[in-house]
Amino acid sequence: MKILLSSNPYRDKGLRVALEARRILERAGAQTALCLPFRPRKGDRLDLPRQIPLASLEQELPAADLLICFGGDGTILHAARDATLHGVPILGVNTGSVGFMAELERSELSLLAPLAQGKFTIEERMMLDVKVLRGDKVVSQDVALNDAVISKGSMARVAEMEVMADHIKVTAITGDGVIVATPTGSTAYSMSAGGPIVEPTSKSIIVTPVCAHQLAARAMVLAPERVVTVQLPRGNRKYLYLSIDGGKAVRLSGGDRVEICRADRCTQLLRLADRSFYQVINQKLGGLAP
Repeated sequence: MKILLSSNPYRDKGLRVALEARRILERAGAQTALCLPFRPRKGDRLDLPRQIPLASLEQELPAADLLICFGGDGTILHAARDATLHGVPILGVNTGSVGFMAELERSELSLLAPLAQGKFTIEERMMLDVKVLRGDKVVSQDVALNDAVISKGSMARVAEMEVMADHIKVTAITGDGVIVATPTGSTAYSMSAGGPIVEPTSKSIIVTPVCAHQLAARAMVLAPERVVTVQLPRGNRKYLYLSIDGGKAVRLSGGDRVEICRADRCTQLLRLADRSFYQVINQKLGGLAP
């Protein structure tokens, strides 16, 4: 069993949590490799172990059986694309703040030992395929585990867009933007914007307006087979921006359209702790009721 340990050095100082996990896993018989999930920012002085070699996550993933991410939800989301491409399941250990997607807290590292013998379950999470089209040309394409957000720039007063499902108009939105989320992403930005909480193993597409200037604007839950299109008005001189899983924004021009549908692949999340989705909500989000 080859297990990659990918630790966010800004969250896990000195990679101490990852190194403790490595000791537990190697004692249990696993082969491990320690990686960073991304290149550190230029000029940052990081507290990294000097005598321990760090492998390349990109090079190690094709031959890995499992990937353990140490950090917050952002670290897991960052890893999801590449891990899913290689069919490698992910387990998150929270060294951030909320860590809603993480399976374990740093105090629960002893629970990692059964991984060496393959004792775990896998939970599949739906992803979204997101394309930006300018005319008939695809100018950008990516996948999302949480959401795709189309929003106004800081200088624009309002964003205007139409939302369609299978080329049929669903709603027109005037406001700050729209979130198209997976069930996994229903407890992220979509929830903060007033969207519904959906069980993460469900299969659906959630469309949530952001600060809409319309009383009738409501979040909607669509079937997973739908193709959601967000169309920008032609001739619109205001730029809007597309952000996928909170990553770098892509600038959209008037007439552009964003097509979003269920992706062919699913992210695989490892499960070790015997906690239900509702227990996690109560623990990390303060519960569903006041």
